[in-house]
Amino acid sequence: MSTRFDTALDTDVVVVGAGPVGLLLAFELRTGGARVTVLEQLAEPTTESRASTLHARTMELLAERGLLEELGPPAPGGPGHFGGIPLDLTAADPGHPYAGQWKVPQTRVEAVLRRRAGALGAETRRGHRVTGLADRGSHVEVEAEGPGGTPVRLRCAYVVGCDGERSTVRRLAGFDFPGTEATRELLRADVTGIEVPGRRFERLPAGMAVAARLPSGVTRIMVHEYGRAPVRRTGAPDFAEVVDAWRRVTGEDVSGGTPVWVNAFGDARRQVTRYRQGRVLLAGDAAHVQMPVGGQALNLGLQDAADLGWKLAAQFGDRPDEALLDSYHATRHPVGRRVLANIGAQARLLLGGPEVEPLRAVLGELMEKPPVRRHLAAMISGLDTPRSDRPAPAPAPGNHTTTRRRNTMERLTGRTALVTGSSRGIGRAIALRLAREGALVAVHCSTAREAADEVVASIEKDGGRAFAVQAELGVPGDVHELFLQLEEGLKERTGGTGLDILVNNAGVMGGVAPEEVTPEQFDRLYAVNARAPFFIVQRALKNMSSGGRIINISSGLTRFANPQEIAYAMTKGAVDQLTLHYAKHLGPRGITVNSVGPGITNNGTPVFDIPEAVEQMAALSVFNRVGEPQDIADVVAFLAGDDARWITGSYLDASGGTLLGG
Repeated sequence: MSTRFDTALDTDVVVVGAGPVGLLLAFELRTGGARVTVLEQLAEPTTESRASTLHARTMELLAERGLLEELGPPAPGGPGHFGGIPLDLTAADPGHPYAGQWKVPQTRVEAVLRRRAGALGAETRRGHRVTGLADRGSHVEVEAEGPGGTPVRLRCAYVVGCDGERSTVRRLAGFDFPGTEATRELLRADVTGIEVPGRRFERLPAGMAVAARLPSGVTRIMVHEYGRAPVRRTGAPDFAEVVDAWRRVTGEDVSGGTPVWVNAFGDARRQVTRYRQGRVLLAGDAAHVQMPVGGQALNLGLQDAADLGWKLAAQFGDRPDEALLDSYHATRHPVGRRVLANIGAQARLLLGGPEVEPLRAVLGELMEKPPVRRHLAAMISGLDTPRSDRPAPAPAPGNHTTTRRRNTMERLTGRTALVTGSSRGIGRAIALRLAREGALVAVHCSTAREAADEVVASIEKDGGRAFAVQAELGVPGDVHELFLQLEEGLKERTGGTGLDILVNNAGVMGGVAPEEVTPEQFDRLYAVNARAPFFIVQRALKNMSSGGRIINISSGLTRFANPQEIAYAMTKGAVDQLTLHYAKHLGPRGITVNSVGPGITNNGTPVFDIPEAVEQMAALSVFNRVGEPQDIADVVAFLAGDDARWITGSYLDASGGTLLGG
């Protein structure tokens, strides 16, 4: 294996944190051939199993890496829930080999990952507390205190913080970490020597209580008092605090028990704005902090590591690819944002007092409907999230094998899209295709609201997510009105206003002989086809983060003469220039900008009902047919995904060979 880095480096990658996320990342990096040093401040592995639930997507990833056999037969985790309302997670995909949820203690996961990463050559240094971090551009210098306060310095190519919600790496590297502080708190304790009734999210007048006897004989109790704000502490709560809260909520005395582990969890919600900052990256709770509802936090972190590992390891091979590494943020940040939003909703349902009972009742009724159950179960199970493109190793022998599952529903899950002019024609096909691949799509129309609502209904019928926005383009205030509705719809559904994909499709044609074009017609064409896309892009940049996609629908008429459409073709030439120059301007932000040039495409107008006319138009294509909206939608979907990460500033001829000549 070759490397483009200085051979004087002590290691290729320093991973900070030897929890499940850091250890899976170390395993992935070593699988890809990168040298790895893991720094962990704890002198010994923890004996606390804070998390024990693995979901279907995570089980699938572990199986592909041959790790499930060593974990031992996982125990079925029983039914899941959404905010304390029962939800059978097998509804996500009853045919999936790991449908549902599975119970594997975190200590067991860590032990297996530690052993497997070590067997591949990953070095773990325990008792090492990171104290300094400096990204020098060509490498990173890490300072730490080893056992007994011994100073340690390491030079590496990259550092990854997997060091939890109080991440030292995140703080030292200066990552922006916006979000909200906790307003509610759940106390949790593993206790021996007590006998209490089993409870599953039991809502009592003073609060909510959970009690479950674990296979080890320990009883796990969790309690929340309605309306009680989190207590400011420097560490874990005292067991006496849990005892008092349990008594106030349930009326039971558990003071005679012996605590094995005590902790408190708030509903804080934070996420870094970028998962990569130069040569420093974050994964797991270092990148996002959320309440651990239903085990999603651990699974989200493990899936971060699975996506990052092979992409980072590839930087030390024969063909390092910075764009591939940037795609880690582009893939995982939207997923994290969506998970935090659903956890926020669940925290409100779970920890809210009597005021949320009407909402719980309505949601309970909705969850009786199969599409709702399927949607929520897929979201929690991770089966609607993008998959890593890393070639899968052969699964370990035994019963826990699975085939690699890739389908179009995975590529854009967790991402948001705006498609202008998507109530009909090419725009409609684009909206349907992006939604089918998992994106939440804003379906825009200028006037035909019923048609836009029909597109939304069609998307939702197929299990997708969409909402309609209406704003006439080419008039004063058009972009402002469009984004007011867009941001309202995004915030309602995702908890934020982030936009990942913008498709400028809306346009009007002229169809007037050049001698007959009036100034008013000319100005209208430019207002809708050129001015509106420019200012939509300008405004969208406030919502679009690194890795975004901008796709402008141009026309083959910028390269093929048709005198009846001179003015129209001029506007589309302006769109091509918008693409070219914005691509240069936005490259440093990792945002791609491209044009798609359709040829003669069936837009549903009466001329396409005339066989003779269709035959003449079809003859212009080397394939002897006219284009269909789906043909263009497929090209747009490609440009919207990660596979097109290295394409920007391009004009993609989607004319079916019309421009090749007779």
